Amino acid sequence: MKSTAATIPLEKLLEQLPESYTLADRDLVMRAYHVAEEAHRDQKRHSGEPYINHCIAVASILSDLKVPPEVVAAALLHDTVEDTTITLADIRRDFGDTIKILVDGVTKLTHLPRVSRGDQHAENENNTEEPIETSPALLGRKEDMISETLRKTFLAMGEDVRVVLIKLADRLHNMRTLGHMPEHKRARIAQETLDIFAPLANRLGISQLKWELEDLAFRYVNPEKYKEIAEQLAERRPDREVQLEAIKEKLLKLLEKNNIKCEISGRPKHIYSIFRKMQKKGKPFDMLRDVRGVRLIVPDVPSCYSALGVIHTTWRPIPGEFDDYIAVPKENFYQSLHTAVIYDDKRPLEVQIRTSEMHMSAEYGIAAHWRYKEDGTPADKNYEQRISSLRSMMEWRSDVKDATEFVESMRSDVFQDRVYVFTPRGDIIDLPAGSTPIDFAYHVHTDIGHRCRGARINGKLVPLYQELKTGDQIDILTTKRGGPSRDWLNQNLGLVKTQRARSKIKIWFKKQEDEQNLVQGRTTIERETQRLGIKELNYENLARSHGFKNPDDFYIALGNGDLSLSRVIREFSQSAEGRDLLNPNQPASEPTIFGTDISAPMPPAQTSTDAIEVVGLKGMLSNMARCCNPMPGDQIVGFITRGRGATIHRQDCPNILRTKDRERLLQVGWGHVERTYPISIKIKAYDRQGLASDITTLLNGEGVNILDMAVGVNKSIADLRFIVEVKDITQLSRVLTRIENVPNVLEAARTRPG
Repeated sequence: MKSTAATIPLEKLLEQLPESYTLADRDLVMRAYHVAEEAHRDQKRHSGEPYINHCIAVASILSDLKVPPEVVAAALLHDTVEDTTITLADIRRDFGDTIKILVDGVTKLTHLPRVSRGDQHAENENNTEEPIETSPALLGRKEDMISETLRKTFLAMGEDVRVVLIKLADRLHNMRTLGHMPEHKRARIAQETLDIFAPLANRLGISQLKWELEDLAFRYVNPEKYKEIAEQLAERRPDREVQLEAIKEKLLKLLEKNNIKCEISGRPKHIYSIFRKMQKKGKPFDMLRDVRGVRLIVPDVPSCYSALGVIHTTWRPIPGEFDDYIAVPKENFYQSLHTAVIYDDKRPLEVQIRTSEMHMSAEYGIAAHWRYKEDGTPADKNYEQRISSLRSMMEWRSDVKDATEFVESMRSDVFQDRVYVFTPRGDIIDLPAGSTPIDFAYHVHTDIGHRCRGARINGKLVPLYQELKTGDQIDILTTKRGGPSRDWLNQNLGLVKTQRARSKIKIWFKKQEDEQNLVQGRTTIERETQRLGIKELNYENLARSHGFKNPDDFYIALGNGDLSLSRVIREFSQSAEGRDLLNPNQPASEPTIFGTDISAPMPPAQTSTDAIEVVGLKGMLSNMARCCNPMPGDQIVGFITRGRGATIHRQDCPNILRTKDRERLLQVGWGHVERTYPISIKIKAYDRQGLASDITTLLNGEGVNILDMAVGVNKSIADLRFIVEVKDITQLSRVLTRIENVPNVLEAARTRPG
């Protein structure tokens, strides 16, 4: 007997199947449903609904994309092999090779934290609620597992994109029902969706999935900001809808007058994209230009530019707000014209102009070619280019065996925003935002990257760490022979941002003799430990903690770039041994600097008042009361002053107890407290004007507080001593590296007693 709860969504699924599906296609979907329903009969989700409803919802999402019937059937069956007694052999026997391959592809990604399985099954005798893991070792293993399975997901994308489409639809329905999950899991799952799955949908060009994944995830990652923007949108919706109707009517008449056929719609407002723009532009909601926007669908490409010309001659364009993604498509093949103009009411109006084919591609991305097929016309000829692009994107990444590094490379090279720069011949090169001339050089040709020694941007010489901007023309200066510098792999210097370039540099160093790499690696780690004031370090334990059998293999990996020094220091700083190095009870440095006693034994680890966020004073100026000097941990209360914001007092402060203005009191509490440690560093450099100023500016830029400093000069050699507050060994390493790259600086190191 069928479940009534499952029958209702099944009817909706059957109604929304593409009209192009034949009777045989519909029969295939029905057979898959019956098998899945029987297999999941006794399973329920946290919401209490039958588990089969989830399978139907995933199939429904894919049906909206008008995918082939085999993909919808595989979506219905996607959890059967992992969660039930059904085997792949059963799937192959009953449904054929194609559906078996798709179900197998999804099953191989099974260990990815899936809200639909361990997270979404309701508690029962055999499946109890899992405890929250707090052990660093357990959390580390969990992170490695997540990275490895994400790596499988990305590689699967190059093999069969249909598997990833099922995965995205699976995640989307899980996000729609995330409210039924235990509270401690929601933020983790939402953040993972925001970091990985929404960018993945964007990379495939499926904005329909991307926007919904982002908004659903943002709702749990930052609920306060989500609610604030949603309420502001809702408040203005009636006025905005009236305005948009008038704008659309005027645009239609204007374009008809110029013989341009057009369909006009208001652009949907996505909360997360509005939040990102508020952050990027540093503007409040009211000042965003594209909160009010329209989309024009015209018959062909010439009509796109004709419509743009009519709009620009009717209203004044806003400088810097025009993008031509038709001439220069985005890496995910998105095409459209974007512009913003000052409308009749003196307020900005954003306009997007595209053809119906471009619109279909923007909404459905890599799945759009199936929609062309259903009309009886040939498949989208760009589809093979898309698949080829995905596979070429994966080629060099398949050589990256470290799962964490792989996922980080995908985040940096694939999911980042893009910049479009030019070669001296005018060819367009598409790179991740933040790329440098070295990244550009390796993108053009591996040999040019190896021999890169300098760069000109728009005719001017620039440092190799200069970040590229859209529209820059890059000319790489090369030497006749030689190879990359090991400094290029030092992430603290920011010389190389893309994993593509980093991978090629590592391959070059791998070709060097192991002996040379061993010496280089040992020298590198010994110099760094000495510089950080680490007197004794067990290199055998350090090597084993990174998966090496002996220190020599560890040194070779460091020398050839397989293992980055910054990663070693970061992981060491998180260990108990690393944290002990910043023991707040030990003196910070030598007792005197140039005979002046400035470093008597330092107080315990500092809690910077500037780093304290007082909860309850959103957007309000605040300061600490001098009468009672509240410190983190004290019970506090806010008092609204006239003209100076709020003053924070201890609750037992006599002034607060005596006040009669009780209505001016605010309930507040301590927010995040950042712990720092006083550390002494010494710097040796050739003396020059502005040296100390450059170093203090650098420290301020790193967010490092300077407690004291002294400078001495002997025969043009400057000796500078600083006492600074750092959060951990990782920050100390980065600061020392950056100081050593200040002009004239010879070395920078930590000093310790004895």
